[in-house]
Amino acid sequence: MIRSLPVIAMLGLALSACAQHQPPQVRGAAFYAKYCTSCHGTSAQGDGPIAASFRVPPANLTLISERNGGVFPIEDVMAQINGYEGRHQFGGMPEFQKDLNGPVVDYVAASGEVIKTPKALIDMASYLENIQRD
Repeated sequence: MIRSLPVIAMLGLALSACAQHQPPQVRGAAFYAKYCTSCHGTSAQGDGPIAASFRVPPANLTLISERNGGVFPIEDVMAQINGYEGRHQFGGMPEFQKDLNGPVVDYVAASGEVIKTPKALIDMASYLENIQRD
């Protein structure tokens, strides 16, 4: 067993490295599957298994661009996903700040401002942008 520990550790490192090299949409899809399907559903249309229990139904995430004149508002989407502490106590989406641990990268906002942003947050927004209906 002790001899196999280094092999197991190396395998774990290799799998972690592979995950980092996946396209953002794939990493975002994994985040979505873990945190969002219970409310927004696997189709992202607001039809998750607990959606009916909410006073305000979860949004159809495939229509974000349509609701914004054909433009995907990536910064607004990231702000909504990230949230802020205490927001959930008033209803709506829970805050995901604590679930977005991991590498932080420089995100260049539309204004040109460089913002340190969790890579997972950018990946999630990229996934949502990718699933927009035309």
